[in-house]
Amino acid sequence: MANGETTRVRGIAARAGGWSARHRWAAVGIWVLFVVLAMGLGSAAGQVKVKESDQLGGETHTAAKIIEDAGIEEPASETVLIQVRNGSSKATDAGFRDAVDAVMRAVEDTGKATDVTSPYDTRTISKDGRSALVQFDMRGESDTAGERVEPVLKAVEGVQKDHTELRIEEIGGASMMKQYNDAFGDDFQKAEYSAVPVALGILLIAFGALVAALLPVALAITAIMATMGLMGIVSHLQPMDDTASSVMLLVGLAVGVDYCLFYLRREREERAAGRSADAALRIAAATSGRAIIVSGITVCVAMAGMLFTGLATFEAMGLASLMVVAVAMVGSVTVLPALLSLLGERVEKGRIPFLHPDKRRKNGNAAKGNGESRFWGAVLRVVLAKPGVALVVAAGALLAIAAPALGMKTQNLTLDQEFGDSLPIVGTYNRVNDAFPGGSEPAEVVVRAKDINAADVKSALADFRTQAVSSGASRGPVEIKVHDAQNIAFVYVPLVGGSDQDKAGQSLDLLRDKVRPDTLGKVDGVQAPITGQVAGNKDFNDQLIGSVAPVFAFVVVFAFLLMLVSFRSLTIAITSIVLNLLSVGAAYGILVGVFQHGWGASLVGAEGVGAIVTWLPLFLFVILFGLSMDYHVFVVSRIREARLRGRSTKDAIQHGVVTTAGVVTSAAVIMVAVFAIFGTLSMQSMKQMGVGLAAAVLIDATIIRGVLLPAVMALLGERNWYLPRWLNRLPDLTHDESPEPVSPPQPPAVEGERVGV
Repeated sequence: MANGETTRVRGIAARAGGWSARHRWAAVGIWVLFVVLAMGLGSAAGQVKVKESDQLGGETHTAAKIIEDAGIEEPASETVLIQVRNGSSKATDAGFRDAVDAVMRAVEDTGKATDVTSPYDTRTISKDGRSALVQFDMRGESDTAGERVEPVLKAVEGVQKDHTELRIEEIGGASMMKQYNDAFGDDFQKAEYSAVPVALGILLIAFGALVAALLPVALAITAIMATMGLMGIVSHLQPMDDTASSVMLLVGLAVGVDYCLFYLRREREERAAGRSADAALRIAAATSGRAIIVSGITVCVAMAGMLFTGLATFEAMGLASLMVVAVAMVGSVTVLPALLSLLGERVEKGRIPFLHPDKRRKNGNAAKGNGESRFWGAVLRVVLAKPGVALVVAAGALLAIAAPALGMKTQNLTLDQEFGDSLPIVGTYNRVNDAFPGGSEPAEVVVRAKDINAADVKSALADFRTQAVSSGASRGPVEIKVHDAQNIAFVYVPLVGGSDQDKAGQSLDLLRDKVRPDTLGKVDGVQAPITGQVAGNKDFNDQLIGSVAPVFAFVVVFAFLLMLVSFRSLTIAITSIVLNLLSVGAAYGILVGVFQHGWGASLVGAEGVGAIVTWLPLFLFVILFGLSMDYHVFVVSRIREARLRGRSTKDAIQHGVVTTAGVVTSAAVIMVAVFAIFGTLSMQSMKQMGVGLAAAVLIDATIIRGVLLPAVMALLGERNWYLPRWLNRLPDLTHDESPEPVSPPQPPAVEGERVGV
């Protein structure tokens, strides 16, 4: 475009930025009021947690609903393993019996336990006669049993000291909860607290000025605070949980910092090119502001995909993530322009000279390269010189990385897979399962009848107990607890297979498909859903697998449509989807290689896991598909902008990629660093999430956006902008374009004035 031509900056983002800059204090005040009100109302409303009965579908849901409707509070059950260490002693020996009696007395004397049972009464003695289980329930609510179990643990430890020839160890819901909280309770808090300083440090390096670095972090934190309040209000319609809060914090920090980074970098770039503060702000609003809105809506759509799973935890995560992205997006295009207008040159305060010497020339000319990256400039010259070769090499490398994903094995991780040797209770868990297969995680049959003590019901319960063992689904003992007042009985069935989930799953199927229909199923009016750890995992997996297709279809189709109306190009919409899928595939391949096959597993502390946690692939797809759009929209918007200003397609690609490389790199480094923090946690599921997210973002910001995208666009040439005539009626959301930067500063523009070039 020749110098002297003008263009009007238009669109929602430009108008929002213009209003915000003109009404600076009002914009800031409204934002602060919104954050305070959201937090206050959320605190007053309180947060409704996801109920156990809503966690899953299938029989697990039915069983939990029966228990909930009956008002039965299942206590936290505990078990003490008493086992011969060496020698030929048996559970029938006098010394062994003395130890059992001592354990029962010690547990009862704490006053924290009830229904303490002897293994000689319940027949919980192992087949080889060398192990026995003392079982009891914790008094009080099961959710807080971990806070009250310590005296019982100490009492059991005291008995162990008096009987060194035996192994005496406690395991159960309460003791596992306590050990987990003691070992890892602060892990999440440490990771969350360290994420903000890490992001701030990287931004300080990127901008070289303290005030400029603080702005993105401040925006992200206020967006997270407001969303926490909104979660309390919304939880009365869609219950929330702690997992949703952690994911919301991760996503909020990532997109909040990214959006502010995009906006601030463009504003500084325009000012460095010689524009007035007002004109630079208007151009940043029209360009980066528009990219933020397009990206934000796309991310929100991707997060909404989790609402199709039918799983309460996923629905909570999706809604919480969607809200924080929407809040961060609105804040970026409203309060940020006001803050930049208020600060003016003071945004450069706290400058660190050795990090970023002022590159603006003293004679007023623009900085060389207009903020272009020399490294990516060199890479782009190679890519654009031979785009075909670059495409084949980069795509081939990513396909090779993604290849292991074809053999992905997913499962709910067992205790030893999740924690390895980091928890002493893992050893106890394995010893109980070896001696009593399935004993630590029995199937639980919740039987409801009109009269639980009716003769036909009692007979069916007895038959079920007998056939559960004779069918091979269990080796027993099968325990029955009856609640007369509620006409409900609980049947506890140790499953053959124990911690081997595949074999335990086969035993569960045998109970559900054969034993139950042949016994309890023949009594009219009896409900007998089967729940428990193994059943819960199976029902979760079945529901998750059933939701994969609709979630994938929803996210891909709506992302495609958003790209189509945002860029009015069928080609760009298609390539954006293909590149994002390739990025996600590569992340899957890395996960499988590291955590399933063990390639480099020692580097991240993941030896011996052997599987990917079931929920992760779908979760990663939704999160990564959304976050990847940040970079894609930002880079392609800049390329399209340059193309509409008269540059050739090849030149526009060069200009768009190298001028956005700095901000994309900074944003990616922040995301990778934050996600990598979660990759350091002890839980393998969190480690897999952190490693998967960090690897995908790194690949996306480098190979995808720096090599594949420009190579594909260079090969397509003018076909990048192809839109069939029959699609011309689509809404036009592409009008927020800016003029080329100029060298001499421009006078401050007023509302409705054209900005000269």
